[in-house]
Amino acid sequence: MLEPGARFPLPDDHEDRGLYITEGSLSIAGQSYDAGQMMVFGPGDKITVQAGAQGARLMAMGGPTMNGPRYIWWSFVVSSRERIEAAKEEWRAERWGQGRFDLPPEDHDEHIPLS
Repeated sequence: MLEPGARFPLPDDHEDRGLYITEGSLSIAGQSYDAGQMMVFGPGDKITVQAGAQGARLMAMGGPTMNGPRYIWWSFVVSSRERIEAAKEEWRAERWGQGRFDLPPEDHDEHIPLS
């Protein structure tokens, strides 16, 4: 979370880096971005973001570049179609906390069923 006008320099020790704005707005190199937008930055770019007048809540991500294809279905992103099918089956089983999926603590009464 950034207070109005606060600055945040992105660490430059990750090959790939990105930001997703969940609330408020940011300014990067004079350009404004609003909630719901995601930016991806190249390796080595020196990036400092500044929160807008209402401040900002954001998610910062980074890591090595992923090699190979990615498959997307619903909110699942994986490296093979087989893993997509396995994730679907696990979600349908609703065994929260017993595999790769769990629901927020004290909030197991509601989830989005797989369609």
